[in-house]
Amino acid sequence: MSGGVREGDDAGDLDLVLVNASALDARRIALALVDQRLAACVNIVPQVESIYRWEGKIEQATETTLLIKTRRDLVPAVTAAVRAIHPYEVPEIIALPIASDRGNADYLAWVRSETAPLP
Repeated sequence: MSGGVREGDDAGDLDLVLVNASALDARRIALALVDQRLAACVNIVPQVESIYRWEGKIEQATETTLLIKTRRDLVPAVTAAVRAIHPYEVPEIIALPIASDRGNADYLAWVRSETAPLP
């Protein structure tokens, strides 16, 4: 093992997906993603204040942020699943790369394992 990447790990194959939703919708999205093996883990961070421009007006909302850990190749399926559940016309779905050499290699391997197709 060197630099935190275990031999055989696919460097750069994981993403962290950010989604904001109501508390109720956030829980439904998280459960669906983990149940479908589209995410290994979803952290639900309550009570974030969002300020944004929508249809020419500045809006404010209290939302819940989801931190979704998944494989990069599953991001299109994660996006489709979130859009199917999320009530917003344009839900926030942003995928950020996870650097495999910048985290706990065992945890990153677990994310891969939990999102792998079942045999």
